[in-house]
Amino acid sequence: MTQWYTRAAAKGVVISGQLWQPNRLLRMSTNCNNDNNRDDLDAIFKQKRVLRTQVRKTLKAIDPSLRSQQDNAIQDIILGAPWFKSSLRLCAYISSSALREVDTFKLLSQILQPPPTGGKKLYVPRVEDKNSNMRMLNISRIDDLVANSMNILEPDPVDADGNAREDVLQANEPVDILLLPGLAFDKSGRRLGRGGGYYDTFLKNYQELTETRNWKPPLLVALSYSQQILDDGVIPVTSTDVLVDALVSPEGVIPISSAAFNRMDL
Repeated sequence: MTQWYTRAAAKGVVISGQLWQPNRLLRMSTNCNNDNNRDDLDAIFKQKRVLRTQVRKTLKAIDPSLRSQQDNAIQDIILGAPWFKSSLRLCAYISSSALREVDTFKLLSQILQPPPTGGKKLYVPRVEDKNSNMRMLNISRIDDLVANSMNILEPDPVDADGNAREDVLQANEPVDILLLPGLAFDKSGRRLGRGGGYYDTFLKNYQELTETRNWKPPLLVALSYSQQILDDGVIPVTSTDVLVDALVSPEGVIPISSAAFNRMDL
């Protein structure tokens, strides 16, 4: 059975009025009728919008020098971690300073170095449309990235030789780690995204692939400034939200799932 969503039951995490169950997607209670469920979802979406506004204000207020210090600390922690060093294939986001995301360029540069310091296979996101469709495509150098219409770096669908880049959903081997962005997180694994649903949709598709091919699920590791970690229960969730396995903040690694405790050896 997949361990993708396994979480320590001892935490007693209650989500949408339901104790979280291992090996299941988050879901709303089935005891309510459709109208009540719709009302619940509307209320959750409203709560998320309000929370996003609050978190954006907090991120905007962080002093640039402090932000830079946290960026370096987070990336250094990951680069020095045995669970990262032993990984062979991973997905990682391309950070955007305009979105005030934790910087990943030191990480990406290291990953794309030749062995022994690098040599890992890297997939990065490319947004395909406004319907939450996103692909993770293989790149071999930073120069493979180009700015899209939003001035966010992403890979072209074809390489310099005109060959289609490998899509991680079409790859013959699984990835070990997914490094994820977000607006806010908590220590029970909840993640507040930007509202597009791109990562949740991709993660659901990749989960289905791992189950079909009987692969070990990758660790879902979110990068977070200290100010982005909220009290447990503050972030509302719906049936499409995916929990992360671990957080990396300037203070260190915060393992959440049983998979993180086992594979990160913390």
